[in-house]
Amino acid sequence: MSEWAGRTATEIAAAVRAGEVTAAEVVREHLDTIAALDGELGAFVRVRRERALAEAAAVDARSDRGELPLAGVPVAIKDNVPVAGEPMRSGSAATPDTPQQADHPVVARLRAAGAVVVGLTNLPELGIYPFTDNAFGTARNPWDPSRTAGGSSGGSAAAVAAGMVPLAHGNDGAGSIRIPAANCGLFGIKPGLGVVPAEIGTDAWDAMSENGPLATTVGDAAVMLAVMAGTPELAEVHEPSGVRVALSIKPPAPGVRIRPDLKAAVRTAGKAFVGLGHHVVRDDPAYPLWAGPAVLSRWLALPEADVASDLAVSRLEKRTRRHFRAGRLISKVRAPHAGDRERFKEAVAPLFERRDVLVMPTLAQRAPKARQGRSGSWLHSVGSAMTYAPMTGAWNLAGFPAASVPMGVGDSGLPLSVQLVAAPGKEALLLGLAAQLEAALPWQRYAPGYGVAADPALIAESAALTGRTPDGHDGCGH
Repeated sequence: MSEWAGRTATEIAAAVRAGEVTAAEVVREHLDTIAALDGELGAFVRVRRERALAEAAAVDARSDRGELPLAGVPVAIKDNVPVAGEPMRSGSAATPDTPQQADHPVVARLRAAGAVVVGLTNLPELGIYPFTDNAFGTARNPWDPSRTAGGSSGGSAAAVAAGMVPLAHGNDGAGSIRIPAANCGLFGIKPGLGVVPAEIGTDAWDAMSENGPLATTVGDAAVMLAVMAGTPELAEVHEPSGVRVALSIKPPAPGVRIRPDLKAAVRTAGKAFVGLGHHVVRDDPAYPLWAGPAVLSRWLALPEADVASDLAVSRLEKRTRRHFRAGRLISKVRAPHAGDRERFKEAVAPLFERRDVLVMPTLAQRAPKARQGRSGSWLHSVGSAMTYAPMTGAWNLAGFPAASVPMGVGDSGLPLSVQLVAAPGKEALLLGLAAQLEAALPWQRYAPGYGVAADPALIAESAALTGRTPDGHDGCGH
């Protein structure tokens, strides 16, 4: 039985700093866990066993080990930012397999803080879709391996939800941290524009994409976000009081249908906030009718504009080539407008003048079935994406910080969640409110059957609250 796989990043770092365990021991246990579990889940495209162990030994030898916020913590990096010495495939056989020369700034900051990169995680080709299946395999949801872990940070979410790593890097251009976090029962936060270095592709989908953390606890995510942002004060999560909270189940575009249990999760969060002394009212953003088409046009047009010049286009998936063609077509009809961001911010500004935070669904529908790599048609992929995950992209357009917070388990047996959104510069507020929800409505840190030995009390508590047994079945034996 592993002693450290399943522990929080905060616990691991404190133990390594204090000399209670070595970084090498912690990393070895997590690498063994990856070897045991990843064959079923497909979270990783590359595991750095020997290099990670060598890097863990280097952490143990550091004279400043006692000051490192992530001392010895195993982390996974989404395979669309550079990790020195490793290829960066971005989920595509069309990308070169040459090693990267230098770390992305986010990776460099994590390593400087004592984290050890154990591997690179899977994503859909070029990060386009909210599910992860490609030439390298399929990232499956640990809560139900027949379903997707989400995307585009699907491999990262699967790795954390199964206890293979306590923390994972993701990035989010239209929901790609929040969607897999919601699918896999994790906390994930997309910071606002400019808080964390982006440098994702050529122009990060016209500055819509941000790097951020996926974790099983708000405290762990706060430490990782603080390191990535180079802002140590973000690691100190403070309990807010008297917050003006808006509850909304209004979709950002016409025609979106939201599952009843996902709507109910918003009401549950609202009741919890009332109990915490916050001022909670029903209030909807004034989404302009053009906002949906503006996000859609970016999603279709920007991936091709963002690719590197050395991409072997002939080796792209068929659906990706169709996506590019659709993007060129829609650009002739409704090209992404340079002023869309400011216009959208002006449209939703009144809500954020009246309220401090918006609580809304993260997803509209449950996670769809996982497909074998590259098996999905373009039309089916687009339809599935627009049906189940249309709730997040507007906040990338706005450049606002947004987070997905677990809210128990739904009648489908998959996690529920809510999305918290705040005005720019309010990442600390989102972390504080999420931590209050975590304390008031504790969530199961790992999918059923994973990480159980590390957290039996919380799993039993979550099972009692949701009416499900720890093995993931409901109380009726179905």
